[in-house]
Amino acid sequence: VPSFAMAEAGDIVVRLRATNITADESSKLGEKTESATGLANALYGSQSANLKVDSNTIPELDFSYYITKNIAAELILALGTKHDVSTSSQGTALNSKKLGEVNLLPPTLTLQWHFNPDQKFDPYVGAGVTYVRAMDNGLTADTTLGAKPIRIDRNNWGMALQAGFDVNLENRWLVNFDVKKLFVDTDVKLNLLDGNGYKKIDS
Repeated sequence: VPSFAMAEAGDIVVRLRATNITADESSKLGEKTESATGLANALYGSQSANLKVDSNTIPELDFSYYITKNIAAELILALGTKHDVSTSSQGTALNSKKLGEVNLLPPTLTLQWHFNPDQKFDPYVGAGVTYVRAMDNGLTADTTLGAKPIRIDRNNWGMALQAGFDVNLENRWLVNFDVKKLFVDTDVKLNLLDGNGYKKIDS
């Protein structure tokens, strides 16, 4: 009978993942812009316009410390992930729906419960917190009045949920599949005026 890689209390397990980050964005760009500036139709062609964020796949390194056989704390250390940002529609005052890209760093800490720590197939669930740092803010609205800068919150905290499973192999190796849902809100501000004329247009 082969000896599978079973984690014991006090063990540290290192996982290297390929992680696909898919934004499940929810915004009220047109509605917020209209209330802040009255220019939603001119900029986006509709007060129902919203922001769109594309997906990206990045490498991820994480460390799990097993407090007991069943309970583990996992720290996820992902590299920065770049995402293109655009508007869902375009009005006459907006030259392009593309607003640029953001570079986000999302370290996350979760506490997991492993159901079958002594078996080859070990499913788990987890919950914790995430901190999303906006390292680079290259968003700009290309309008008929010129390029207007856009700001987003630099620091954002939120809740994290996860579910997955380990397939324990021989010689202390394992194969892992994992899904996480991060709940993060950020404010988006547009400067249509010279100087400090930023108005919150989304959240």
